[in-house]
Amino acid sequence: MQNSSPDHEIRIRPARAADVGLIVNLIQELAEYERLRSTCRADAETLEAHLFGAAPCAEVVLAEVGRVDVDRAPAGFALFFPTFSTFECAPSLYLEDLFVRPAFRRRGIGQGLLTHLASLARARGCRRMEWAVLDWNRPALDFYQDLGAKPMDEWTVYRLEGEALQTLAEKGKAPGKNL
Repeated sequence: MQNSSPDHEIRIRPARAADVGLIVNLIQELAEYERLRSTCRADAETLEAHLFGAAPCAEVVLAEVGRVDVDRAPAGFALFFPTFSTFECAPSLYLEDLFVRPAFRRRGIGQGLLTHLASLARARGCRRMEWAVLDWNRPALDFYQDLGAKPMDEWTVYRLEGEALQTLAEKGKAPGKNL
């Protein structure tokens, strides 16, 4: 993907293990933007294991801006993973995070990342892509709707974590319990 100036060429590429420190920084910047920095526990060792270890469970693509092979600056990222839709009876792609650094916004980078993921999803036989957006993030909501994405108003996202997750997991380990 290219803008009109070679100094502003946008390149989207798969992340490599050597990018883990950068990805952690981008995740922390996203957490700050989303006002969730206090809940962000991203660290390089854990992220590397989950992205590039023996059983990777997610993937990352990076957006870089600059001249070819000269001074590319990391501009943003997308972290995603496969899911499966029983009703579609087909794989889906779930976008966990999409972030473009403020200095690089309004240059087509976010759309470039989503276009890349849509192409990847189609090549992998996915029938849809899904993601969640914070209700207060009006710029993101408008951006996604302008691309043709539709909010799933009839669905509520649930999360089980921490002590509640541990408690539920332990219920299945109780003596005499058959699940």
